[in-house]
Amino acid sequence: MPTPLTFLPFAEARRRAAETVVVDSLLPRAALTLAHWRGAPTPATFQDDTSAGSVLRALAAPPAALGAARFVTANHFDVDGFVGVWALLNPGLALKHAPLLAMVATLGDFREIDWQHPLADRALQLVCWLNAEEKARFYEPFGAPARRRREDEASAEKFSWFLPRFATILEAPELGRAAWAPEYERVQAAAATMRSAATELRRYPDIGLLVVGTPEPLPYYALFGPSAGADLVLSLYDGQRYEFEYKYTTWIDLASRPTQPRLPLNALVAQLNALETSGQLWTADGITDTGPLLRLGGRGLSKVQRYADPDQRPIHASSIAPAAMEQLVVGFFRQHYAHIEPRRYWTWEEVRAAGAAVAELD
Repeated sequence: MPTPLTFLPFAEARRRAAETVVVDSLLPRAALTLAHWRGAPTPATFQDDTSAGSVLRALAAPPAALGAARFVTANHFDVDGFVGVWALLNPGLALKHAPLLAMVATLGDFREIDWQHPLADRALQLVCWLNAEEKARFYEPFGAPARRRREDEASAEKFSWFLPRFATILEAPELGRAAWAPEYERVQAAAATMRSAATELRRYPDIGLLVVGTPEPLPYYALFGPSAGADLVLSLYDGQRYEFEYKYTTWIDLASRPTQPRLPLNALVAQLNALETSGQLWTADGITDTGPLLRLGGRGLSKVQRYADPDQRPIHASSIAPAAMEQLVVGFFRQHYAHIEPRRYWTWEEVRAAGAAVAELD
């Protein structure tokens, strides 16, 4: 078992990179990188779908670089990155709770969860505790720029507060109930809706698409809960309200399975706008956003709004019928993915090249 490390804020870690393990981030000349970011120099032995998963693999078979390092850092605070940093500081407890921590990281980053798993309930409690305390005591995810602060600097305060407290909640979640219960209960109610007759799921495995037909917008942990294995989600809500999203699984280097590259949605946006008569326009985020959305009109959403749950933002009614919306999305990806072979570890250059080829076809 390696000697536990010391957390070092990212600004300081830049000056001590050779002694530092970097988690869920990139740091030139770091002693060891354990990150699932696209192109990160994570050793092949430790590559995992989540950065925390890479940390757990490294703790189970510690490399020499881990034993020689003195510090650990990350350039932002989120569930996956925090769990990875905490695990390196608490290796014994981390290995004891490895399956639970891996589930927490997956839920935090990909919003996927198997509700039948015996640890699912506990994982949701932990994620909700992290979310609630982060918002109550600090600021919401991606909220640092609005406060005229750099995330890599401001997030150090979050790490300083959470690192000494997480073990207590990990081992006794009831002690954090006052914080985690509101979001937990909201997600559980939404998950019940997802399992009910009111919701219909349609899967298109040839293009990695999950279509969710459900009455109202839901929290991500419920909406994306059954989306494991899919990289695209089309949500169809009552009243002809729709959103399409590229999941975070296609922003990072997913280790467990091949994926298709993200494609620019300009041609699909043009098709939708040619049909739309509501007076609003369809727009789509760029492919390098962590979770690009295709949605109808209104003012553009901030990064904070895009990251927030769908039931926390306005979703406008379209003139396009649900079946037509689904047909257009399925048709777009079937046409363009037919020429692309799924694989692991796309570079951003390759993703952009695939998009350029699609633009030529359109």
